[in-house]
Amino acid sequence: MLRDEPDAVPLAGATDLYVALNAGVLGPSTFVNLWRLAPLRRITTNGDMLSIGALATYTALIRSGLVRRRVPMLISAAQAVGGVQIQNRGTIGGNIANGSPAGDTLPVLAAADAMVVLRSSGAERRVPLTSFYTGYRESVRRPDELITAVEIPPIEGAQWFRKVGTRAAQSISKVVMAAVRGPSPKIALGSVAPAVVRLYRTEAVLAALGSVEEVKQVLESEIDPIDDLRSTAGYRRMVATNLVQCFWNDTKS
Repeated sequence: MLRDEPDAVPLAGATDLYVALNAGVLGPSTFVNLWRLAPLRRITTNGDMLSIGALATYTALIRSGLVRRRVPMLISAAQAVGGVQIQNRGTIGGNIANGSPAGDTLPVLAAADAMVVLRSSGAERRVPLTSFYTGYRESVRRPDELITAVEIPPIEGAQWFRKVGTRAAQSISKVVMAAVRGPSPKIALGSVAPAVVRLYRTEAVLAALGSVEEVKQVLESEIDPIDDLRSTAGYRRMVATNLVQCFWNDTKS
């Protein structure tokens, strides 16, 4: 269907699409309802890779023993999404497809070196989450492709997640961060750039045991926050720096 109707819009939990439709920012569209595609809900392992189907809901992630053992920071992110109703309908594939820089699961997937599985009628390909977005809500997904799963390799090191918003629940993040403290630190931030950003240079400074001032200077060069209705660029820069310091202090062995 996506091959034959390139303007068709895949629809799953619709927690983002319905908002866009009500706001009038989504033009007349043909929707392809994916909700009943049970195979896309599976959470399994394939060798040492954790495979999460694109239709896995936040509730399914929270309840999954596999996810809890392998990626506990993804549980924390899923618990921070909306309320119970949104968690029951919203899907991880929808969060990826929507591409909001404030998407709560996206920093987790970036810090976890996750791969997005894309399938068309004739082929399948895998794209690193860190290379998936090309700009604000723009990605490398072609109109004839469907996000079918996300794959996460084994993660070595302490995992850490924090969301800063106006309140604890049902709030869009001002800044959201996921990180791993292993042999090589991994840090990703949301709401500080047009898309989720992996802080490779900041990671290198932390790995080299650089000073707090060095970390701050490098971090601020890697993010590009804006002023909007929820916060200011200055506040986001300050919070991002504080979160990195909290992560480093909290995960000391």
